[in-house]
Amino acid sequence: MLAAPPSRPRGLHARLVRACLVAVAVAVVAGCNGDDDPKRSAEQPSPSRTETTARSSARPPARSREGDVYAATRPGRLSPAVRGFRPLIYVPNSDSGTVDEIDPHTYKVVRHFTVGALPQHVVPSYDLKTLWVTNNVGNTLTPIDPRTGRPGKPVPVTDPYNLYFTPDGRFAVVMAERLERIDFRDAHTMKLRHTLSVPTCVGVNHADYTADGRYLLVSCEFVGQMLVVDVRRQRVVKTIPLRAGAKPQDVKLSPRGGLFYVADMVSGGVWKLDARTFRKRGFVATGRGAHGLYPSRDSRYLYVSNRDEGSISLLAFATGKVERTWRLPGGGSPDMGGVSADGRTLWLSGRYHGVVYAIDTRSGRLKRRIPVGSGPHGLCVYPQPGRYSLGHTGVFR
Repeated sequence: MLAAPPSRPRGLHARLVRACLVAVAVAVVAGCNGDDDPKRSAEQPSPSRTETTARSSARPPARSREGDVYAATRPGRLSPAVRGFRPLIYVPNSDSGTVDEIDPHTYKVVRHFTVGALPQHVVPSYDLKTLWVTNNVGNTLTPIDPRTGRPGKPVPVTDPYNLYFTPDGRFAVVMAERLERIDFRDAHTMKLRHTLSVPTCVGVNHADYTADGRYLLVSCEFVGQMLVVDVRRQRVVKTIPLRAGAKPQDVKLSPRGGLFYVADMVSGGVWKLDARTFRKRGFVATGRGAHGLYPSRDSRYLYVSNRDEGSISLLAFATGKVERTWRLPGGGSPDMGGVSADGRTLWLSGRYHGVVYAIDTRSGRLKRRIPVGSGPHGLCVYPQPGRYSLGHTGVFR
């Protein structure tokens, strides 16, 4: 018979119990925080179906030394590539098939021109030197020279609802919503390199990357789910159902890289998804028609445009809770846009009102309501601080 192990001294036993209780408490608190440490879990998404891929060999840029994915987008941190560019607000008018350019100082439209059918978004290129208008039905991209604001010759691209760029700058990622696919194209020539068919992702349209650039979280608007795409292998590795009837829209990574926020128009708020395990971590109600997501220049808040109720919610990254809500006088339909380079103005398109809203980020006051074309959508504020662009209306790192 084995001898019984010697009993631990009572003092040591008590200290061990206290340590365990503290560890449990810390874990519980961490689970309630708005933005968890991305290193807290080593779990990665398990692969599902695979597709033949064109692999990228370049390593994506790492997070900045400040530990905040948006640290390079602080006021005044304009890249040398954009210094000297005239600040303008670029507004694609989907129903009019036109683009309006607004001077942010005078609030006046200074240029108006026709593009292809159903322009959806104005997207900064990875290298910051070109703006691309995504002409969804026109099957073209219209380049704009941001030094002058003048449009160039359209480039043939099939079904470009939205446009992103891989973190290594090698590929342009076209969300071909109508064709239910994600096209990987040469980031400069737009020549097609690989097509990823996503027939179960009806309404593929918005996305954002993990902090290390390994994965792309993609919204499937009309089936209430999200896809996780392995960026290097260009294949789907996970599908995440949100809830029956959900309608996911914009996607945004939290500053510390621990969470994704996903706007849901039907549910009226944003989902929180763990950026490593891709599990749902909760839901935050913001307002009817939650649509666009934009981090403040100091990384304190996520601005959430609630299109169906004419409001903007300020979700605090530190707590994961809505701290305040700004309501547009007389209502409106705030949709897509961005924050000014100095962080003082939030610019949003008024999708169903043919206007653009300029909102003071210090007070929430509507500074100006500017008439534009019909159906303004993916508005782009340019230039903005950042080292490179990941696409959409301005996702910078």
